Amino acid sequence: MLSQNIAKELNNIAGKENITTSREDLICYSYDATNQKFLPDAVVFPKSAEEISLILKLANKDAFPVIPRGAGSGFSGGSLPVEGGVVVSLERMNKILKIDTDNLVAIVEPGVVTGDFQEEAEKLGLFYPPDPSSLKFCTIGGNIAECAGGPRAVKYGVTKDYVLGLEVVLPTGEIVNTGVQTAKGVVGYDLTKLMVGSEGTLGIVTKAVLKLLPLPEATKTMFAVFSDMRDAANTVSKIISSKIIPSTLEFMDKESIGCVAGYLPPDLSGSIDAALLIEVDGDKDLIEKEALLIRGICMENSATDVRIAGNRQEAKALWQARRAISPSMAKLKPNKINEDIVVPRSKIPDAIMGTRDIARKYNIIIANFGHAGDGNIHVNVMIDKSNSGEFERGKKAVEEIFRLVLSLGGTISGEHGIGTAKMPYLSMELSPAAIDVMRRIKQVLDPKGILNPGKIFPRS
Repeated sequence: MLSQNIAKELNNIAGKENITTSREDLICYSYDATNQKFLPDAVVFPKSAEEISLILKLANKDAFPVIPRGAGSGFSGGSLPVEGGVVVSLERMNKILKIDTDNLVAIVEPGVVTGDFQEEAEKLGLFYPPDPSSLKFCTIGGNIAECAGGPRAVKYGVTKDYVLGLEVVLPTGEIVNTGVQTAKGVVGYDLTKLMVGSEGTLGIVTKAVLKLLPLPEATKTMFAVFSDMRDAANTVSKIISSKIIPSTLEFMDKESIGCVAGYLPPDLSGSIDAALLIEVDGDKDLIEKEALLIRGICMENSATDVRIAGNRQEAKALWQARRAISPSMAKLKPNKINEDIVVPRSKIPDAIMGTRDIARKYNIIIANFGHAGDGNIHVNVMIDKSNSGEFERGKKAVEEIFRLVLSLGGTISGEHGIGTAKMPYLSMELSPAAIDVMRRIKQVLDPKGILNPGKIFPRS
């Protein structure tokens, strides 16, 4: 509970109309996609970096937590107020300040919705590639905090590859500018890269300078189905080794496909063990050739059918099926533990087969889908939390999946971060020395530990 004096000072900083302490409002900012719930003491909707600076200075003086928040769409608990305090919602800082068509850069505020920004760029013949599945509602600031990726990462990379510079309010209240607005720049330490993916623990982003690309001339979308998951997984490696880099290369197992079968053509609803959603973009004539080559690779690797979308509408329907997978999984079980692991592409068959073995061992359902082109698979351990035995088996399965992934040379998080959800597993991948360095960086920038506490690092 915030004191009356703190509440009064927050009112003075942001204005009474930009603060809420009503329980009904606080509940809306108490959870994210993990479905964990922690009630904040207040939510503030600042309009500038200067207001955020004053809030953080107040927090340092009066020792209360501050939690930055975008759209709350994260899967790791990164925006949860686990120790109460003040949620700083950036949703009203939502302006696209500049799109520079001559230099292919944009300057945006953190509350800009990712999909909206992409649409505005495309109107000008430009392209912002990062495309998380939540792009219709997630925000640029949240994407930066978590270093979001998406299906196009196989060809174009992830958020960190498009952030040239930032305006950031540090935990102590200083406002700093990092990076550049140019194609190159090597002056001092790369503070921009330090901030991207730091999960709101090292600073609050208030502006971002983003790199844009020319909009690809054309796109071709394909859907390949397989009666054996191993054939689909092997096809991924074969496509990449053919020196064709698709813009997207998505994998879906039979459990995932079963959840969205209604979105697919009826004649594809038969016995499917796995499917690939593949897209190529670029020069119109070139992608026609690439699509045919990819179709040939799929058929050589025992695909039972390969459909090439004939128009934008058919392509859209296939993408609707892919993007509907995650919300449709409630058909399998009421709850899920959503993990995003990454393995070398050549190890995808081992990872998928391994998760199936783990599912059988613990008598649970595990559904796999995701960005196979860069080895990033979303592993969904489906459970009913009201069944304590099943819940415990699910947690044991997660730990075993992580051990499998690390044994294959992979990582336990590709684009969802650590937050609270993966905090217990951090030491499985990182050495004590590496964790200590990160803790020391946090201590230097946030000596009183007020910014987004309870994330990434287990309590000492």
